[in-house]
Amino acid sequence: MNSLIELDWMRVACAGGLMVLAIGISRWQKLGLEWNLAIATGRTLLQLLVVGYVLSIVFALEQPWAILGILLVMLSIATVVARNRISKSLSVLPYWLGLTLLLSTAITLIYVNALVIRPERWYEPQYVIPLAGILLGNAMNASAIAGERFVSLVKSHHLNIETLLSLGALPSQAIARYRQEAIQAGMIPIINSMMVVGIVTLPGIITGQILSGVSPFNASLYQIVIMFMLAFTDLVAILLTLQGLYRQCFNAAAQLTERF
Repeated sequence: MNSLIELDWMRVACAGGLMVLAIGISRWQKLGLEWNLAIATGRTLLQLLVVGYVLSIVFALEQPWAILGILLVMLSIATVVARNRISKSLSVLPYWLGLTLLLSTAITLIYVNALVIRPERWYEPQYVIPLAGILLGNAMNASAIAGERFVSLVKSHHLNIETLLSLGALPSQAIARYRQEAIQAGMIPIINSMMVVGIVTLPGIITGQILSGVSPFNASLYQIVIMFMLAFTDLVAILLTLQGLYRQCFNAAAQLTERF
């Protein structure tokens, strides 16, 4: 197996030519995407260079506090993004989402670290940081999709829910249908990915490992583990997110709150 071909700035600049061509095509076709593509290109360069520099320091330090600090920053950003997509009117939501993402990611990481990967140190940055990043990103998206769908369904079916409550239904019964629809919506991306992984798409992890010289078969085994991790983490994150939203739906008298 050949070793990884190191990239220098000249080669990266050549790759940037693709974005120049994309901007040119947008201008030629009058798509109006030139400014967005330019900003996206600049942010990609800046963000990934900063991340690469910071992670290089963290990997060199190999200290638990540095790794936990990186994970805390990732968790905070994921929480804010998920909260903004679901609702900005629920004051308790950011704290609940932060706890949700933390628990769903930590449970999966601890399980996989203890039973599957079994590194010499639990805080091995080579495994903890990339796996935590993948899990947080997917849990964030799954929670945001499910939470947004749930809030939208509850608002649009406000009268139906109140009717069921007036007929004696419990709050959990009145929203059961909408909760199920939200869970299914949040799980669709990962289920669809699992259905076609390796056949239609090669995920970034397996592609990166193959490019770095890892055996394709071993890379496939890692990707299997990661897909299982993502499915479990997404489901736990969705369930916890909806539980928090459910608590915000009703007051002590089992009535829909004004926020919904």
